[in-house]
Amino acid sequence: MNKKFLGLLSAVAVIASCNQPVNKDKKEDALRAHLDTTISPADDFFAYANNGWFKNNPIPSDESTWGIGELVVQELHARLRKINEDALARNDAKGNGKKIADFWYSAMDTVSIEKNGIEPLREELNKIAAIKTLDDVMTQAAHMHTYGANVFFDEGVSQDPKNSEVYAYNMAQGGLGMPNRDYYFNTDTRTEKVRAQYTPYIATMFQLMGANSKEADAKASSVMAFETTLARSSRTLEALRDPWSNYHKIALSNLNSISPGIDWPKYLTMMGVKHIDSVIIGQPEFYAALGRTLSATDIQTLKDYMSFHLVATFASYLSKPFADADFNFNSKLLRGAEEEHPRWRRALEAEEAAMGEILGQLFVKEYFDVTAKARYEVIVENVRNAYKARIEKLTWMTDSTKQKAIHKLMSIRKKVGYPDVWKDFAGLKIDRGPFALNMMHANEWWAHFQVTKLGHKVDREEWNMTPQTYNAQYVESNNEIVLPAAMMTVPGYKDAELDDALVYGYTAASTVGHEITHGFDDEGRKFDERGNLRSWWAIQDTVQFMHRADVLVQQFNKMIPLDTLHINGAATLGENLADLGGILIGLDAFKQTEAYKKGEKIGGLTPLQRFFLGYSLGWLVEERPERVANQLHTDVHAPAKYRVNGPLVNVPEFYEAFGIKPGDKMYLPDSLRVHLW
Repeated sequence: MNKKFLGLLSAVAVIASCNQPVNKDKKEDALRAHLDTTISPADDFFAYANNGWFKNNPIPSDESTWGIGELVVQELHARLRKINEDALARNDAKGNGKKIADFWYSAMDTVSIEKNGIEPLREELNKIAAIKTLDDVMTQAAHMHTYGANVFFDEGVSQDPKNSEVYAYNMAQGGLGMPNRDYYFNTDTRTEKVRAQYTPYIATMFQLMGANSKEADAKASSVMAFETTLARSSRTLEALRDPWSNYHKIALSNLNSISPGIDWPKYLTMMGVKHIDSVIIGQPEFYAALGRTLSATDIQTLKDYMSFHLVATFASYLSKPFADADFNFNSKLLRGAEEEHPRWRRALEAEEAAMGEILGQLFVKEYFDVTAKARYEVIVENVRNAYKARIEKLTWMTDSTKQKAIHKLMSIRKKVGYPDVWKDFAGLKIDRGPFALNMMHANEWWAHFQVTKLGHKVDREEWNMTPQTYNAQYVESNNEIVLPAAMMTVPGYKDAELDDALVYGYTAASTVGHEITHGFDDEGRKFDERGNLRSWWAIQDTVQFMHRADVLVQQFNKMIPLDTLHINGAATLGENLADLGGILIGLDAFKQTEAYKKGEKIGGLTPLQRFFLGYSLGWLVEERPERVANQLHTDVHAPAKYRVNGPLVNVPEFYEAFGIKPGDKMYLPDSLRVHLW
């Protein structure tokens, strides 16, 4: 996964390279605009490139981060909001237009939302209250999973990592109310503060459900103790990144052996799982512990745990007391936001999760044409060819592995802009009733959509991102890169106003090259050209790769973004490798352009300088300390500043572009740099 990408100013315009003329008279140069020339690029390149903007743009109170990307999202939201309001005004009698209008009405009907309180969840709460046995617990758990309340563990349908031609049913660790296991055990000050507030947050939810203060506190303590037991048997963020150790295929006939007291085949039947003879267990030790823990826990605690997770899952769609409790813990405490987003924005965010592809069909029709789609397909090929040339020149990789790597590279499928075939949402039930129930119905539709894939041929053309998603990704099992339409934007500038140097840094390196490199990072390299998990590297090449990649691990381990909290170099290795690889191959592709070969300055900056500043432009973002702390514990991406300064010290042309020399803070001796791609 690339990032929550970042843009510039306040209006969205699709960008392209293609050697177009640069109109320098109409607007201030996009790269000079935010330089802080009081800081030397040799001391802190990120600050030099971006601090001019930070000084004039403090983080708004309802945001935990603020940067170019948030301004892009603002413009995207304005367009999506208009689509919804137009649909409501048309009042279509049927079809996707009616679904959009009904969803928008439901999400914006604050009078009914406040009046209903917790009543939309009453039927499900009553089902939980009626539970008497562990068998009842698992029956209700199966039902809850179908509408998005994933109690006890996580599960889902995806391509089999070792046979990408078939869909598999996967079961993984989960069931926690805090972001991951580290929040239950880490002893740094910020994590302890979050942990100290989690039990009171649970108690607040129980009070809102009707319990008195004493009852709520007792229930919250029991839920916290139960979750801590689950967390104790959960793997770390770093351990979850190894696809080999998180793959355990078990026949249905042997499935009951993994968890004492749980009839898993019966559970799967209740979930609607059919046409399989095995499941893939990510972390068997978690399921062994889950079986023991469920058997040893009193039924009332399990019921309380399920009730809390039901309400917590849908709290933001309920009346203000529930939404406030959710915001105070999950947004304010965990991420540092001071105010909640306005109602219309929260409605859009919920709609994106519920049925974003319906919006996407209208979005691309109005804002992303076929010409733009074609331009970015050309950029992908330019970067692909640059990577091929770089692999061919490697001195540490054997010829056999080189040929296989090139075959995989040339086999990467590119999905640019939007899908050619859209999903059919005819069966999705959306009406003007309770907002929370519309979200529940949407979750049920998606669960059914996923589970009915089992036993059918894999659809390699399917998109799992919407066109308006401001992100991009590499999908291992499909050996593909997905570049949604919204990703192809630099706000405030037309195509003709953007020079190739900026574009190749901002897009070819930071997005296209980044995603292609994911196919060859520490995790992606373990999958072949068809997306199958298998060993296709020569042993000596694997040893060389790990040795060279470990240099990057050690570099990032030494970085301390906040307090005493270090970056986890192993957990973030895949993203750091993709950042570095993206820069290298994006730069190689840029060197083939006329803009680089002519060497003309724009805004007083050389093509090389503009390339690196273009890359940094994509990371112009400031984050609250709470957000940074949460990211360091839960995210495989390093904070923005370190995704700029971190990889650049390993790029020889960076030293050339800015005259970096021994003694400068950004200087790293060649012997300590990463020499991989």
